Amino acid sequence: MRRTKEDAEHTKEEILNAATQVFVSKGVAAATLEEIATAANVTRGAIYWHFKNKTEIFDALHERLHRPLMEMILEDVQKDHAEPLLQLQELCVKLLLDLDADPQKRQVLTLFLIKCDYAGDLALCKEKHQEKKTEKMKAFQRYFEKAQKQGKLPQHMDPTLLTLSISCYMKGILFEYLDNPAAFHMKKNAAKLIQLFFDKIGILSSEKS
Repeated sequence: MRRTKEDAEHTKEEILNAATQVFVSKGVAAATLEEIATAANVTRGAIYWHFKNKTEIFDALHERLHRPLMEMILEDVQKDHAEPLLQLQELCVKLLLDLDADPQKRQVLTLFLIKCDYAGDLALCKEKHQEKKTEKMKAFQRYFEKAQKQGKLPQHMDPTLLTLSISCYMKGILFEYLDNPAAFHMKKNAAKLIQLFFDKIGILSSEKS
């Protein structure tokens, strides 16, 4: 029984991996379950055993990307840290380096950041994915709130606005990086890219205090 369960989970992962390749190559709207089955070397029946339809596969891919990220952020933000802004800075660098080291994760993120327009049936997923984005933003905001409580961030600086700012900054880096990874030399430049954002916070702080 245990082996059967492990085999089923392995098949599910293979289907998700194959779906990523097909979605990125053909676009989600144009991709078919038959193409995903062929890429995964399984029958359509095997796909239907795990997923009701293409939309459910798409949603599962998003969850597979989102959930480990949230678990890592929530575990990190709960730690006691004398410098919460440095803690967030280190987390952002880690996120970029982890992405650079994981081709499969890059492919999935390319799907959601660049290749997907949430058209047709995928519109059903958009609200759910927005809720997950809000969850992530709230977790990031906790770093700025911690810094403010510890007197490491001036009271005039709005944690909500700072969270929105770093989200936009990170998304811009990710979008450009996924479009042309070779131009970034991420192992060399990840820390420098993130430092630029936090240096700007320091400049604004000194100007207003």
